[in-house]
Amino acid sequence: MRGDDGVLHGPLARSRALLLLLAASLALSLLAPDAVAQIKMVTGAEAADLRIGRDLAELVAAAANVQLEVVGAPSSPGTLERLRTDPSVKLAAAHADVYRAFLARAGNAAPPPRVMLALPDKEVHFVARAEAPFEYLHQIEDARINAGPPESGTAAATGAIYRLMFGRALDGEQTTFLPHEEALVKLVTDGTIDVVAIAAGQPAALLANVKPEARRYIKLLALDPGHPAAKAAMRAYPAATVRAASYPALLAEDVRTLAVRMYLVTLDYRDHATETRLIRFSRALCQRFPDLRTKGHPKWREAAPRLAPLPDGWKYYPPTRDELRGCRAAAL
Repeated sequence: MRGDDGVLHGPLARSRALLLLLAASLALSLLAPDAVAQIKMVTGAEAADLRIGRDLAELVAAAANVQLEVVGAPSSPGTLERLRTDPSVKLAAAHADVYRAFLARAGNAAPPPRVMLALPDKEVHFVARAEAPFEYLHQIEDARINAGPPESGTAAATGAIYRLMFGRALDGEQTTFLPHEEALVKLVTDGTIDVVAIAAGQPAALLANVKPEARRYIKLLALDPGHPAAKAAMRAYPAATVRAASYPALLAEDVRTLAVRMYLVTLDYRDHATETRLIRFSRALCQRFPDLRTKGHPKWREAAPRLAPLPDGWKYYPPTRDELRGCRAAAL
């Protein structure tokens, strides 16, 4: 009702004021930029893995108005389990061999796993004592091998490579699962370990920071691509080169080895909010890839935002596939 002053009072006035307030809020929401979306990415717990994730968070996600929290998982399979079970996790960095096993276990589960992009490969460094009687990977069948922490990406890769090369699983009596640092100490001091495997993108800090005299105590074993055992392993693990420039205190020349393919993976989300955020992220990934190469981990210089052919049965996430397919940075 109107008072003597001609102004509305009472319930009708309050209702009108509420409607005006709602209209103003709606107008502001249409004009304002999107609120920062918060999602998580799970990766390995090792320094290089976390660095790759932080590069994506700081150089890519921020440009997409996405707050990306990078979380390290203690086990390689754990990264993909978190993707499946934690609603806040939308991205994971996965070893190709672990992702393959995850796909097999997932079966017809919905939403199915999907690949967004190939990440930089990880070289598998096989470290032996300098005086060890072997120089090549195909010579370590009977060696005592530290495969890395249990359920780690290194352990998964080491076990699979050994099986491919020698036609059998690593014997429990010849295998240890110690942290890399502890295993290297035992390698050099008490001789209870013959080979330490470390899967990490070069330069791996643990080896890059050794003193110049380290060459007197340890060496990297080489891959002989022409040997039948090496050829068997290369069916699943591509050959790679560990550059002497990555480890000047350890290497006088480049050394051939095997690498683990890495992928940025997600699930086949079809809700509008998640799909939109991942599209924005992939668009920023294309635009900011030059920054990854110049400001991020050195391994980004070997990568490109291109859609490489995938193994049989693997599929790209369609919304980001369409975005990255036309990425001009892929041609750099």
